[in-house]
Amino acid sequence: MIKSLKIYLPFTTNELKSRLAYKGAFYVFILISLFGSFISYYLWMAVYGSTDRQMLGGLSQKEMVVYVFMAYVSSFIAISISDWVSEDVVKGTVAMNLIKPMDYRLSLIFRAAGVMVYRFLAPSVFIWIGIEIYKVTVLGLAPVTASRVLLYLLSCAMSFLIYVLFDFCFGMIAFFTTYIFGLMMVQEALMKFLTGQLIPISFFPEAAQKVFDFLPFSSMVYTPVMIYMGKYSGEMLVFALLRQAVWVAILYGLGSLIWKKVTKRLVVLGG
Repeated sequence: MIKSLKIYLPFTTNELKSRLAYKGAFYVFILISLFGSFISYYLWMAVYGSTDRQMLGGLSQKEMVVYVFMAYVSSFIAISISDWVSEDVVKGTVAMNLIKPMDYRLSLIFRAAGVMVYRFLAPSVFIWIGIEIYKVTVLGLAPVTASRVLLYLLSCAMSFLIYVLFDFCFGMIAFFTTYIFGLMMVQEALMKFLTGQLIPISFFPEAAQKVFDFLPFSSMVYTPVMIYMGKYSGEMLVFALLRQAVWVAILYGLGSLIWKKVTKRLVVLGG
């Protein structure tokens, strides 16, 4: 275990250092993310303001404020590695990764972990602190407990693995089409919708919610946010965490199977 960390941890630290090297991009990223959060906030406030109902999709207006910003906070786990896979395939560098004494997928996961830490530092942690202060002082809601924070972070860790393992499987398309930029744009738009980042899963019809229960997407953003907000407790909480763990195992196994298939047909020209 320690030997593996010594091999793969530099991928995390190097990626984090490269992201922090450009201070201008660091601050611009914070501003852009905050801007997107407030756009979603005002849209949802308009929705609640146009109805007399106190609850929509099982969430009150105050809870929706927390959900909107925590959904953006939780999106720090959404790291796309399919772009890196596509780049390696196009440049032919994937062949060099095959002959190195390391696991290619693990190197991508640890590299993505560096990006995740960067996104947590900018801007997720700032939004998180801000919304927690606003929730208590303005909305009058109870502060989050330490145990719920720990459960939330545990859920986020599994969400990160689910996202990158799914994206690794998606990135394998590059071995067949080489260029997947267009598909990545479509995937990014769909993922924001399916993960609950734009619209809470509870707003969908009951039949659709049951379908989401059997898919990995709701476990990426929606589940951690609902845990943080205290919407999951008891058996429901245990089931949500177990479902995340099961999807980690399924996507890891699926990725291993696909990787074995694509490397058998790999042809590199140049590089």
